Amino acid sequence: MSTINEVAIMARVSTTTVSRYLNNRIDLPAETAARIDAAIAALDYRPNILAKRLSLGRSEAIGMMTPEIANPFFAELAAAVEDEAEKHGYSVLMSSTGGNRERELASLRRLKDGHVDGLIMMTNRPDDGSLAATLHHYGHIVLIDEDIPGVNVPKIFVENREGARAATRHLIEAGHRRIAHIGGPAKLFSAIERLAGYRDAMAEAGITVDDGDIRQGEYSREFGRAAMLDMLAGAEPPTAVFAGSDFIAIGIMEAVRSKGLGVPQDISLVGFDDMPFADLLAPGLTTIRQPTAELGRIGFGTLKALIDKTSPPELTRLPVALVKRNSVAPPRS
Repeated sequence: MSTINEVAIMARVSTTTVSRYLNNRIDLPAETAARIDAAIAALDYRPNILAKRLSLGRSEAIGMMTPEIANPFFAELAAAVEDEAEKHGYSVLMSSTGGNRERELASLRRLKDGHVDGLIMMTNRPDDGSLAATLHHYGHIVLIDEDIPGVNVPKIFVENREGARAATRHLIEAGHRRIAHIGGPAKLFSAIERLAGYRDAMAEAGITVDDGDIRQGEYSREFGRAAMLDMLAGAEPPTAVFAGSDFIAIGIMEAVRSKGLGVPQDISLVGFDDMPFADLLAPGLTTIRQPTAELGRIGFGTLKALIDKTSPPELTRLPVALVKRNSVAPPRS
């Protein structure tokens, strides 16, 4: 394997000049740069990445903690982070935790041990206090999508509350008054905000919310199905539902069909996320679109700003949009 010293000798410059040139820390005359490039090509020189990282005091890698990489939302977000990181010479160490607290803490230990220069964190469960207590001892952390209360790190969220308000308002404008909300975990940040947006729209329309029309549980197809079946068993089921996620919405569709009913003929439905499959459902799902890839790009940019010792915004909010398809219709007379 050729060495940087051999490159320097062939190019008739010092090893320091070659090193600074390879790390983009020096502007050289075109003729000198060409000699170095020619020497690198002739010798098939490959920089010693480990030595470079030791000299810089960085791993040139970041960690990304995601609850479930198979979920299309997290997969798209992670892909955006990787694309952006590659542009800046960083690799990404992915950790899919399954919402397991020990796995989340293990991701933090990798940051402490210097395996990564920073960490993008996403969680899908309310914190029991253990994550918040641990995060106080770390730097170079960015939270995306869900909050961990009491933690003073940069955070990037979407406008959950405004999106939920728009979703519910759309059902009201279609003529519905008995509108249910089936959402995520009761103590989870996004679920709290989406429930608040639903209540905002109902209050603005002068519609009293019956607490029996609210169900909260996992952001899952299974929970959506079970909650909707329970509502359909009641004496006066809702005519419309705002679902806290598209996965919940799928479960709602299954429950409605299992009872011989249809969406939107009998139950109108609006989701939240705009997953890639939302337009392929029958009917196409009206939903709130999140800027998923943008979350990832801004997440990496914010983390890199921390690593570079600049000051990124403490809180970034990204807008959402109502995407109208075919799952909403006026209620039956």
